[in-house]
Amino acid sequence: MTTAAPLPGPSPKPLPADASEALRARWRSALRLSPRLAPYVFISPFLILFAVFGLFPLMFSLWLAFQSWEPTSGLEAMTFVGLDNFAFALQDEWFWKSLRNTGWLAVASGVPQHLVAIPLAVFIHTSFKRLRNAAVGAYFLPYITSTVAIAIMFSSLFSTDYGLINVGLKAMSQVPVLGWFMPADPIDWMGRPENIKPAVAMIVFWRYVGFNVVLYLAALQTIPKDLYEAATMDGAGRLQQFAFITLPSLKPMIFFGVTLSVIGGLQLFEEPFILTGGRGGSDQAGMTTAIYLYRMAFDFNDFGAASAMSWLLFVVVAVLTWATNRAFHPRGGSK
Repeated sequence: MTTAAPLPGPSPKPLPADASEALRARWRSALRLSPRLAPYVFISPFLILFAVFGLFPLMFSLWLAFQSWEPTSGLEAMTFVGLDNFAFALQDEWFWKSLRNTGWLAVASGVPQHLVAIPLAVFIHTSFKRLRNAAVGAYFLPYITSTVAIAIMFSSLFSTDYGLINVGLKAMSQVPVLGWFMPADPIDWMGRPENIKPAVAMIVFWRYVGFNVVLYLAALQTIPKDLYEAATMDGAGRLQQFAFITLPSLKPMIFFGVTLSVIGGLQLFEEPFILTGGRGGSDQAGMTTAIYLYRMAFDFNDFGAASAMSWLLFVVVAVLTWATNRAFHPRGGSK
Protein backbone atom coordinates (compact mmCIF):
# COMPACT_ATOMS: atom_id res chain seq x y z
CA MET A 1 0.00 0.00 0.00
CA THR A 2 1.47 3.29 -1.04
CA THR A 3 0.88 6.66 0.54
CA ALA A 4 0.20 9.69 -1.52
CA ALA A 5 2.93 12.23 -1.63
CA PRO A 6 2.04 15.54 -0.04
CA LEU A 7 0.89 18.18 -2.40
CA PRO A 8 3.52 20.76 -3.06
CA GLY A 9 2.75 24.01 -1.31
CA PRO A 10 4.10 27.47 -1.60
CA SER A 11 7.64 27.62 -0.17
CA PRO A 12 8.30 30.35 2.42
CA LYS A 13 9.75 33.41 0.90
CA PRO A 14 13.20 34.11 2.32
CA LEU A 15 13.67 37.42 4.09
CA PRO A 16 15.83 39.96 2.41
CA ALA A 17 19.35 40.21 3.72
CA ASP A 18 18.72 43.66 5.16
CA ALA A 19 15.56 42.56 6.97
CA SER A 20 17.26 39.45 8.45
CA GLU A 21 20.20 41.48 9.70
CA ALA A 22 17.84 44.05 11.19
CA LEU A 23 15.92 41.29 13.02
CA ARG A 24 19.11 39.83 14.46
CA ALA A 25 20.27 43.28 15.54
CA ARG A 26 16.93 43.86 17.25
CA TRP A 27 17.27 40.60 19.19
CA ARG A 28 20.83 41.43 20.21
CA SER A 29 19.80 44.86 21.43
CA ALA A 30 16.91 43.34 23.39
CA LEU A 31 19.18 40.80 25.10
CA ARG A 32 22.02 43.22 25.79
CA LEU A 33 22.12 44.61 29.31
CA SER A 34 22.51 48.27 29.82
CA PRO A 35 25.66 49.35 31.70
CA ARG A 36 23.53 50.63 34.57
CA LEU A 37 21.53 47.42 34.93
CA ALA A 38 24.32 44.85 34.42
CA PRO A 39 25.92 45.09 37.92
CA TYR A 40 22.57 44.54 39.63
CA VAL A 41 21.77 41.53 37.44
CA PHE A 42 25.12 39.90 38.19
CA ILE A 43 24.80 40.47 41.94
CA SER A 44 21.12 39.50 42.08
CA PRO A 45 21.76 35.78 42.94
CA PHE A 46 23.56 36.82 46.13
CA LEU A 47 20.91 39.40 46.97
CA ILE A 48 18.12 36.85 46.48
CA LEU A 49 19.85 34.22 48.63
CA PHE A 50 20.66 36.80 51.31
CA ALA A 51 17.07 38.05 51.35
CA VAL A 52 15.65 34.53 51.68
CA PHE A 53 18.14 32.96 54.10
CA GLY A 54 19.54 36.03 55.87
CA LEU A 55 17.29 39.06 55.89
CA PHE A 56 13.94 37.25 56.17
CA PRO A 57 14.93 35.13 59.24
CA LEU A 58 16.38 38.25 60.86
CA MET A 59 13.24 40.29 60.37
CA PHE A 60 11.04 37.35 61.33
CA SER A 61 12.92 36.94 64.63
CA LEU A 62 12.45 40.66 65.30
CA TRP A 63 8.73 40.27 64.64
CA LEU A 64 8.60 37.21 66.90
CA ALA A 65 10.18 39.20 69.74
CA PHE A 66 6.89 41.11 70.06
CA GLN A 67 4.65 38.04 69.72
CA SER A 68 3.46 35.17 71.84
CA TRP A 69 3.52 32.12 69.61
CA GLU A 70 3.02 28.39 69.95
CA PRO A 71 4.67 26.91 66.81
CA THR A 72 2.47 23.81 66.75
CA SER A 73 -0.65 26.02 66.41
CA GLY A 74 0.41 27.66 63.15
CA LEU A 75 1.15 31.24 62.19
CA GLU A 76 -2.41 32.35 62.84
CA ALA A 77 -1.88 31.66 66.57
CA MET A 78 0.50 34.60 66.96
CA THR A 79 -0.56 37.17 69.53
CA PHE A 80 0.99 40.61 69.81
CA VAL A 81 2.28 41.17 73.36
CA GLY A 82 4.39 44.30 72.90
CA LEU A 83 7.44 44.45 75.17
CA ASP A 84 6.34 41.62 77.47
CA ASN A 85 8.97 39.23 76.09
CA PHE A 86 11.74 41.75 76.74
CA ALA A 87 10.44 42.38 80.23
CA PHE A 88 10.33 38.65 80.90
CA ALA A 89 13.92 38.24 79.63
CA LEU A 90 15.22 41.07 81.81
CA GLN A 91 13.55 39.54 84.87
CA ASP A 92 14.64 35.96 84.13
CA GLU A 93 17.38 34.85 86.52
CA TRP A 94 18.48 32.04 84.20
CA PHE A 95 19.00 34.53 81.37
CA TRP A 96 21.27 36.65 83.54
CA LYS A 97 23.13 33.55 84.72
CA SER A 98 23.67 32.51 81.11
CA LEU A 99 25.06 35.99 80.38
CA ARG A 100 27.46 35.69 83.31
CA ASN A 101 28.57 32.25 82.13
CA THR A 102 29.06 33.56 78.61
CA GLY A 103 31.08 36.54 79.81
CA TRP A 104 33.26 34.33 82.01
CA LEU A 105 33.96 31.92 79.16
CA ALA A 106 34.59 34.75 76.68
CA VAL A 107 37.23 36.31 78.94
CA ALA A 108 38.80 33.07 80.17
CA SER A 109 39.16 31.64 76.67
CA GLY A 110 39.64 34.85 74.65
CA VAL A 111 42.33 36.72 76.57
CA PRO A 112 44.82 33.80 76.71
CA GLN A 113 44.34 33.25 72.97
CA HIS A 114 45.94 36.58 72.13
CA LEU A 115 48.49 36.52 74.96
CA VAL A 116 49.80 33.23 73.57
CA ALA A 117 49.18 33.79 69.85
CA ILE A 118 51.20 37.03 69.56
CA PRO A 119 54.54 35.78 70.97
CA LEU A 120 54.00 32.40 69.31
CA ALA A 121 53.50 34.07 65.92
CA VAL A 122 56.64 36.16 66.48
CA PHE A 123 58.60 33.03 67.37
CA ILE A 124 57.42 31.18 64.26
CA HIS A 125 58.09 34.21 62.09
CA THR A 126 61.65 34.67 63.32
CA SER A 127 62.73 31.07 63.97
CA PHE A 128 61.08 28.98 61.26
CA LYS A 129 62.06 29.27 57.61
CA ARG A 130 61.43 26.10 55.64
CA LEU A 131 59.08 24.50 58.18
CA ARG A 132 57.02 27.63 58.78
CA ASN A 133 54.01 26.41 56.78
CA ALA A 134 54.05 23.03 58.53
CA ALA A 135 54.16 24.68 61.96
CA VAL A 136 51.33 27.07 61.08
CA GLY A 137 49.26 24.20 59.68
CA ALA A 138 49.71 22.21 62.87
CA TYR A 139 48.41 25.10 64.99
CA PHE A 140 45.60 25.87 62.53
CA LEU A 141 44.38 22.25 62.34
CA PRO A 142 42.11 22.40 65.45
CA TYR A 143 40.22 25.35 63.94
CA ILE A 144 39.10 23.34 60.90
CA THR A 145 38.42 20.14 62.83
CA SER A 146 34.83 19.04 63.37
CA THR A 147 33.35 20.32 66.62
CA VAL A 148 31.70 16.97 67.30
CA ALA A 149 35.03 15.16 66.95
CA ILE A 150 36.67 17.68 69.27
CA ALA A 151 33.92 17.26 71.87
CA ILE A 152 34.18 13.48 71.76
CA MET A 153 37.95 13.64 72.12
CA PHE A 154 37.84 16.02 75.07
CA SER A 155 35.05 14.06 76.73
CA SER A 156 37.49 11.18 76.87
CA LEU A 157 40.37 13.41 77.98
CA PHE A 158 38.29 14.91 80.80
CA SER A 159 37.11 11.54 82.09
CA THR A 160 37.40 11.40 85.87
CA ASP A 161 38.84 7.92 86.19
CA TYR A 162 40.64 7.22 82.92
CA GLY A 163 41.10 10.64 81.29
CA LEU A 164 44.62 11.52 80.20
CA ILE A 165 44.37 14.95 81.84
CA ASN A 166 43.82 13.48 85.28
CA VAL A 167 46.50 10.88 84.59
CA GLY A 168 48.94 13.65 83.73
CA LEU A 169 48.03 15.64 86.82
CA LYS A 170 48.56 12.56 88.98
CA ALA A 171 51.97 12.01 87.42
CA MET A 172 52.96 15.63 88.06
CA SER A 173 51.77 15.36 91.67
CA GLN A 174 54.57 12.88 92.31
CA VAL A 175 57.23 15.46 91.44
CA PRO A 176 58.67 16.76 94.76
CA VAL A 177 58.11 20.50 94.32
CA LEU A 178 55.48 20.51 91.60
CA GLY A 179 53.32 18.08 93.57
CA TRP A 180 52.47 20.80 96.10
CA PHE A 181 50.35 22.57 93.49
CA MET A 182 48.66 19.48 92.03
CA PRO A 183 45.30 18.12 93.28
CA ALA A 184 45.46 15.00 95.40
CA ASP A 185 42.31 13.40 93.94
CA PRO A 186 41.13 13.10 90.32
CA ILE A 187 39.15 16.14 89.14
CA ASP A 188 35.52 15.61 88.15
CA TRP A 189 35.60 18.00 85.19
CA MET A 190 32.09 17.53 83.84
CA GLY A 191 30.32 16.66 87.09
CA ARG A 192 31.11 19.58 89.39
CA PRO A 193 29.91 23.12 88.54
CA GLU A 194 33.19 24.83 89.41
CA ASN A 195 35.10 22.67 86.90
CA ILE A 196 32.81 22.87 83.87
CA LYS A 197 33.65 26.41 82.79
CA PRO A 198 37.46 25.95 83.00
CA ALA A 199 37.15 22.77 80.94
CA VAL A 200 35.10 24.51 78.26
CA ALA A 201 37.47 27.50 78.26
CA MET A 202 40.44 25.21 77.70
CA ILE A 203 38.75 23.63 74.69
CA VAL A 204 37.84 26.98 73.15
CA PHE A 205 41.36 28.28 73.74
CA TRP A 206 42.93 25.17 72.17
CA ARG A 207 40.68 25.40 69.13
CA TYR A 208 41.03 29.09 68.28
CA VAL A 209 44.58 29.99 69.31
CA GLY A 210 45.89 28.68 65.99
CA PHE A 211 43.50 30.92 64.07
CA ASN A 212 44.90 33.97 65.86
CA VAL A 213 48.45 32.77 65.20
CA VAL A 214 47.68 32.78 61.47
CA LEU A 215 46.26 36.31 61.72
CA TYR A 216 49.27 37.70 63.54
CA LEU A 217 51.74 35.84 61.35
CA ALA A 218 50.15 37.40 58.27
CA ALA A 219 50.44 40.84 59.87
CA LEU A 220 54.08 40.25 60.84
CA GLN A 221 54.99 39.59 57.23
CA THR A 222 53.85 43.09 56.28
CA ILE A 223 56.20 44.89 58.70
CA PRO A 224 59.18 46.31 56.77
CA LYS A 225 62.49 44.70 57.69
CA ASP A 226 64.18 48.09 57.46
CA LEU A 227 62.60 49.04 60.78
CA TYR A 228 64.26 46.13 62.58
CA GLU A 229 67.58 46.76 60.84
CA ALA A 230 67.54 50.42 61.85
CA ALA A 231 66.60 49.48 65.42
CA THR A 232 69.43 46.96 65.56
CA MET A 233 71.91 49.57 64.38
CA ASP A 234 70.66 51.89 67.12
CA GLY A 235 71.35 49.21 69.74
CA ALA A 236 67.75 48.08 70.41
CA GLY A 237 67.38 44.55 71.71
CA ARG A 238 64.71 42.04 70.79
CA LEU A 239 62.42 43.02 73.65
CA GLN A 240 62.68 46.68 72.70
CA GLN A 241 62.01 45.87 69.05
CA PHE A 242 59.00 43.79 70.09
CA ALA A 243 57.64 46.57 72.32
CA PHE A 244 58.24 49.56 70.03
CA ILE A 245 58.02 48.04 66.53
CA THR A 246 56.13 44.74 66.54
CA LEU A 247 53.27 45.54 68.90
CA PRO A 248 52.44 48.98 67.40
CA SER A 249 52.52 47.46 63.91
CA LEU A 250 50.22 44.63 65.03
CA LYS A 251 47.66 46.96 66.60
CA PRO A 252 45.19 46.89 63.65
CA MET A 253 45.34 43.09 63.53
CA ILE A 254 45.01 42.88 67.32
CA PHE A 255 41.88 45.00 67.08
CA PHE A 256 40.51 42.69 64.38
CA GLY A 257 41.34 39.54 66.34
CA VAL A 258 39.95 40.86 69.63
CA THR A 259 36.75 41.92 67.89
CA LEU A 260 36.31 38.43 66.46
CA SER A 261 36.99 36.93 69.89
CA VAL A 262 34.40 39.19 71.53
CA ILE A 263 31.73 38.34 68.97
CA GLY A 264 32.56 34.64 68.91
CA GLY A 265 32.85 34.37 72.68
CA LEU A 266 29.43 35.90 73.28
CA GLN A 267 27.90 33.54 70.70
CA LEU A 268 29.58 30.42 72.11
CA PHE A 269 27.33 27.42 71.55
CA GLU A 270 28.83 24.27 70.04
CA GLU A 271 31.51 23.27 72.54
CA PRO A 272 29.50 23.64 75.78
CA PHE A 273 26.35 22.29 74.11
CA ILE A 274 28.00 19.01 73.07
CA LEU A 275 30.08 18.58 76.24
CA THR A 276 27.13 19.13 78.58
CA GLY A 277 24.58 17.24 76.50
CA GLY A 278 22.69 20.40 75.59
CA ARG A 279 21.62 21.04 79.21
CA GLY A 280 24.40 23.26 80.50
CA GLY A 281 25.86 20.72 82.90
CA SER A 282 25.57 20.58 86.67
CA ASP A 283 23.88 23.68 88.13
CA GLN A 284 23.77 25.07 84.56
CA ALA A 285 27.40 26.12 84.97
CA GLY A 286 28.12 25.63 81.26
CA MET A 287 24.89 27.11 79.93
CA THR A 288 25.76 30.01 77.65
CA THR A 289 23.23 32.51 76.38
CA ALA A 290 23.11 30.80 72.98
CA ILE A 291 22.29 27.47 74.65
CA TYR A 292 19.60 29.10 76.77
CA LEU A 293 18.05 30.66 73.66
CA TYR A 294 18.02 27.24 72.02
CA ARG A 295 16.36 25.63 75.02
CA MET A 296 13.86 28.44 75.37
CA ALA A 297 12.75 27.97 71.76
CA PHE A 298 12.93 24.22 71.21
CA ASP A 299 12.57 22.78 74.73
CA PHE A 300 10.09 25.26 76.21
CA ASN A 301 8.41 26.24 72.87
CA ASP A 302 8.61 29.95 73.70
CA PHE A 303 9.90 31.41 70.45
CA GLY A 304 8.84 34.92 71.40
CA ALA A 305 10.97 35.05 74.53
CA ALA A 306 13.87 33.36 72.72
CA SER A 307 13.74 35.98 69.97
CA ALA A 308 13.67 38.81 72.51
CA MET A 309 16.68 37.34 74.30
CA SER A 310 18.55 36.99 71.01
CA TRP A 311 18.05 40.69 70.29
CA LEU A 312 19.19 41.59 73.81
CA LEU A 313 22.30 39.51 73.16
CA PHE A 314 22.76 41.43 69.91
CA VAL A 315 22.70 44.68 71.89
CA VAL A 316 25.35 43.32 74.29
CA VAL A 317 27.56 42.24 71.36
CA ALA A 318 27.13 45.65 69.68
CA VAL A 319 28.00 47.55 72.86
CA LEU A 320 31.10 45.46 73.58
CA THR A 321 32.22 45.75 69.95
CA TRP A 322 31.85 49.51 70.19
CA ALA A 323 33.82 49.50 73.45
CA THR A 324 36.56 47.44 71.77
CA ASN A 325 36.67 49.95 68.94
CA ARG A 326 37.00 52.81 71.40
CA ALA A 327 39.74 51.00 73.30
CA PHE A 328 41.83 50.57 70.14
CA HIS A 329 40.99 54.00 68.72
CA PRO A 330 44.09 56.21 68.65
CA ARG A 331 43.85 58.97 71.21
CA GLY A 332 43.95 62.41 69.73
CA GLY A 333 43.43 60.99 66.24
CA SER A 334 40.66 61.70 63.81
CA LYS A 335 37.40 59.90 64.40
